[in-house]
Amino acid sequence: MLTDRYGLPLSTTSAVARDAYVEGVDLLLTVYPGATAAFDRALAADPDFALAHVGKARAAQVATNLDAMRASLATALSHVESVSARERSHIGVFRHLFSGQPVEALAALRVHVKTWPRDVLILSLAANQGGLIGMCGLPGREQDLVDFLGGFAPHYGEEWWFEAHYAMALSEIGRHAEARPLIERSLGRFKRNAYGAHAFAHLCYETGERDAGIAFLRDWLPLYDRGGSLFGHLNWHLGLFELHAGNLEGGLRLYNEAFCADDHRGAVHQKLSDSAAFLWRAELAGHPRESARWARLKDYAREKLPRPGMSLADWHVGLTYAATGDEAALESWVRAIEALADAGRYPSGGLIPAVTRAFAAHQRGDHETAIELIEAMLPERERIGGSRAQGDLVEATLLKSYLATGRVAEARRLVERRRTGPAGLPVAGPDSAPA
Repeated sequence: MLTDRYGLPLSTTSAVARDAYVEGVDLLLTVYPGATAAFDRALAADPDFALAHVGKARAAQVATNLDAMRASLATALSHVESVSARERSHIGVFRHLFSGQPVEALAALRVHVKTWPRDVLILSLAANQGGLIGMCGLPGREQDLVDFLGGFAPHYGEEWWFEAHYAMALSEIGRHAEARPLIERSLGRFKRNAYGAHAFAHLCYETGERDAGIAFLRDWLPLYDRGGSLFGHLNWHLGLFELHAGNLEGGLRLYNEAFCADDHRGAVHQKLSDSAAFLWRAELAGHPRESARWARLKDYAREKLPRPGMSLADWHVGLTYAATGDEAALESWVRAIEALADAGRYPSGGLIPAVTRAFAAHQRGDHETAIELIEAMLPERERIGGSRAQGDLVEATLLKSYLATGRVAEARRLVERRRTGPAGLPVAGPDSAPA
């Protein structure tokens, strides 16, 4: 019987289909373009290969082509009775995911990987900060991700894909010394691994190695096809390092050419969140407002993200409405989130409405309200989703509000209490205040 790269049997008798499927999975895992074409080759060799249809559906989802995702899933489901128990369960996890049922998908995933721990495409759905655990909105999700992945270390050993993901989870909770050799070994084994590059960028951020992060990304990014879904986000990381280094021009060039570019190939929410976060951080650092850019971002948010549903995207949409002074749109957005929370369909509860209103208060100069709202939610900040690098925007806003109100002692305490690692928050303030 034919098996995948992780030793799991596949319901196809075609070696050509198997090889193309393995290639497609690897392209998904490395976040390189080309997975759809690989799965198409697999299906040309074996049209009844259910897992290739699921892989193609996943590639379509990553590319935000939801019609194609649903069509491929429907075809996979039509073959579900003729596949193995493992493949049937595999398809079931994706069915929940593609149906917009993240809680059910995560529950099914946890059951699945107990029996088939090396089903890597399933494990990948919960293996990073943007996955089913990372975006669950629950307290303790950072430690939960570390514990979850740690349980699979014996099954993967020094496998490059696993080590990159486990290392980033470790880095996010401050275990940098453990994370570094895993990331370095992962990239050493397979350098053309966009997620490995992403993990290293985060490690450099968390350890305050700004110049090392710039040097690494400038060297690595030419290896990456512009069509890769992490192309924009990795350029955002480089832009953030440039901003920290005081190079706003370099950061804005990357903004224009990569992470807010018209041909951005990543997820819709990633373009919005990266772009809004960069502009807001630039202003906190003392750079003038880019009103035209904010206006275009608001139009993009209205068109592409008309309804809330994912916390990380939702607070960046709120940030965009706040930055443009559109109080009516912001209140409508917040009320929609609160309705979901009241219905028990928004795991992070009232945190996103609180931080969104804090951004609006900061924007209109009501810094006392911004301080009050952020101080109340800060202990649960991890529940808003995303990485610590992304969440630092909230602390930076609080720091700016402290400085704007002359609360220098509280600003100093905020900086002193920050986790060990990042050198600082690029926030403009009086010379005597931390920044």
